[in-house]
Amino acid sequence: MIVSTGWRNVRLAPVAAGAWAVAGLSTTVPVTAGWVALGSWVAAFALLVLLVRTARRRRRSTDAARWAVVAVLALVAAAAAASHVAFALPARSDAASLGLDGGRAVSAEAVVTGKVERRADGRVTFDAVASRVSAGPETREASTDVTIRVDPADVSGAAPLDVGAHIVAPGTVRDGSPGDRAVLVLTAREVEVVEGASGVVGAGGALRRGLVSAARDLPAPGSELVPGLAVGDTSLVSAELDTAMKSSSLSHLTAVSGANCALVVGIAFWIAALCGASRGIRVAVALAALGGFVVLVTPEPSVVRAGVMAALAMLGVALGRSGHGFSLLCLAVAVLVVADPWLSTSLGFALSAAATGSLLLFARPLAKGLSRWMPRALALALSVPLAAQLACGPLLALIAPSVPLYGVIANLLAAPAAGPATIVGLLACLAAPVPLLAYGLAAIAWLPGAWIAGTAMTFAALPGGQLPWLEGLPGFATLAALGAAVGLLIGLSGRARRTRMVAGAFVAVTVGVAAGAAALAGVAGRWTIPSTWSVIACDVGQGDALLLRSLGAVALVDAGPDPTALSACLARAGVDRIDLLVLTHFDLDHAAGADAVIDRVDMTLHGPPSSASDEDLLDRLDAAGSRIVAATAGMAGSLGGAHWRVLWPRADSRAFPSGNDASVVLDVRGGGIPASLLLGDLSASPQRALLACGSLAPPYALVKVAHHGSADQEPGIYELARPAVGVVMVGADNPFGHPRAETLAVLEGLGTKVGRTDRDGLVAVWEEGGRVMLWRERAPAQDAGVGGARSPPARPRLVRVWADASRLEIAVGRRSGDLRRRG
Repeated sequence: MIVSTGWRNVRLAPVAAGAWAVAGLSTTVPVTAGWVALGSWVAAFALLVLLVRTARRRRRSTDAARWAVVAVLALVAAAAAASHVAFALPARSDAASLGLDGGRAVSAEAVVTGKVERRADGRVTFDAVASRVSAGPETREASTDVTIRVDPADVSGAAPLDVGAHIVAPGTVRDGSPGDRAVLVLTAREVEVVEGASGVVGAGGALRRGLVSAARDLPAPGSELVPGLAVGDTSLVSAELDTAMKSSSLSHLTAVSGANCALVVGIAFWIAALCGASRGIRVAVALAALGGFVVLVTPEPSVVRAGVMAALAMLGVALGRSGHGFSLLCLAVAVLVVADPWLSTSLGFALSAAATGSLLLFARPLAKGLSRWMPRALALALSVPLAAQLACGPLLALIAPSVPLYGVIANLLAAPAAGPATIVGLLACLAAPVPLLAYGLAAIAWLPGAWIAGTAMTFAALPGGQLPWLEGLPGFATLAALGAAVGLLIGLSGRARRTRMVAGAFVAVTVGVAAGAAALAGVAGRWTIPSTWSVIACDVGQGDALLLRSLGAVALVDAGPDPTALSACLARAGVDRIDLLVLTHFDLDHAAGADAVIDRVDMTLHGPPSSASDEDLLDRLDAAGSRIVAATAGMAGSLGGAHWRVLWPRADSRAFPSGNDASVVLDVRGGGIPASLLLGDLSASPQRALLACGSLAPPYALVKVAHHGSADQEPGIYELARPAVGVVMVGADNPFGHPRAETLAVLEGLGTKVGRTDRDGLVAVWEEGGRVMLWRERAPAQDAGVGGARSPPARPRLVRVWADASRLEIAVGRRSGDLRRRG
């Protein structure tokens, strides 16, 4: 694509790119920061000396000299970013002197610095700066960046949990991931707000809460978007609407960015001009409005990028020098990654910069190219979301390996409503001290909000909305190349026929391969796995999702961390209905994916809930028609022709009330399912207690290894089980080091064949000809060497469960009867 930006408009791109790349390297590999800084400073000084000497001899500016100046600036920016990381290392490493890793219990006193956001598991997460950290008898004064996670039901205090609040949070802590600003990640048992936010920050929080209060009573789902569209507050957005916004590529509308800042600055500047203010006063008023807006919406990465870019534009206006938008973007990026190098690894910052850059550089050429096939007005409207999606798609594929097929059209339809909703919603927020006025304005903002919500829900319900894509860096590179080819195909003129032909051929081949892969991951996917499977370990990342099938009846044991990944596995296995859902416990990696099946479960068997979010998930399953049963040891039932028993947790056990150590443990066998022991996430202590109960019935053909193969295992339980196959459900490159070498060594010593989803992909097990077969997606099938019977032909699905003590019987299935007691 030819972009006529000119030298002056792109000359700062190497400066921003160099600073960003070095900041990313220095933050993810901190030990290199000092050496990178030193090398960059030396190179910048040497190049500057050479440039000065050359300039004295020639006395004229050349293109080479201009590039040399750019190179010097890029080296200086890179050196400054690396130096910032190097100087921050001692303070960041100081927390390690307390030994705050490995899940140690601590208590932190901190000030909330980031937006309080709800996650998929129902917990809220926020960034804070800890001023004091206590571990046992030792207390350390500190200024440490932390990320805190807590269940909303465990937040207490006289003031709201918001930016600027002073809190005390006891819990367990682990080291932050490389590249994250947070040195520590604290999973809190509770959070007590000891003092609310004050001053300007407190006033901003009060205005946001006022807008939320005004919008809450309006009809859903439009009301859920009003605070998000205006100030980025998504606290009202339901899980269903959030999923719809993401799948239709509209979630960016509830993230404050450049468009919001431009509106605020432009309106303030215009009002000051109407009042006859001078240029300096107009700029000052616009900057003051911008600063207030940033405080109001909280300084997220995308907001900071947009705010700095707008401030630089206003500075140019004050000096009488209007800069090109792309130059302003590059300067803003360079300044920010030097001031805060940890922004370089922020996906929100990257998406914001990529979207803005693509609009500035490519929207006009795309519109010109599209106008060859459609009216110019429609081409202009389409070019904006198309440019943004081509630029942001590769980054989004790193999170969820899929491409939204309807994203451009959905954005085209939603865009006209975004501006009015933002402006009127912001006015409603500012009017929060006058509730009646705030409610009236929120009601007006509800109309465009309802249009956007309806658009998202409509497109999310259409079939084939998400095209599966490659994961990781290969997916990023392939989608980036596809985006470039699409841009060339549309943006180049007819004279560049050969280039367009090559680009068109690449697009056709890539789309064809992707469509074929999507078919294999969906309806055609069942042809790629053994049709005789009775057990499937889904590859859902760092989490559990195990399918059991007997005589056509299907059970799902845990739902993994991601609804999209679980849906893909179910589609590939040809499963559209779950007769029995077992939630062994409610951790994110076992229950967060339940949204994928929430409306197609006949019965749910669950471990002890421990929070309001756990109860909410059960309530949603119940409302969708699933029968809810709390699992206790001694409960038993059937799945098709198979028989299952609950071995754990014991009803009288108070030592393991909830969580990993109270995971539901199942013994499943018969009806084509090899004798299987599913250990949930039990650690060594409850494993020993389970051994002492005497309820195991070895030998087992298959064992689902506990807790993703962690080191906290009781070898005796595996020695007693003597499994032929051990299944480890685990995510690739997970930060916990699962599965651990010592656990794998125990299985290897028993002669157990291991199927692990991080390396093998989907794993299937079944009985064939009196033998147990193990099939790995990335390896050939193996004979596991254990006897068994071939699965009989399928028959109508039926699941039954009964408890010996109470003679409670529940029939579950499409032809099930009512709940009944007997005996």
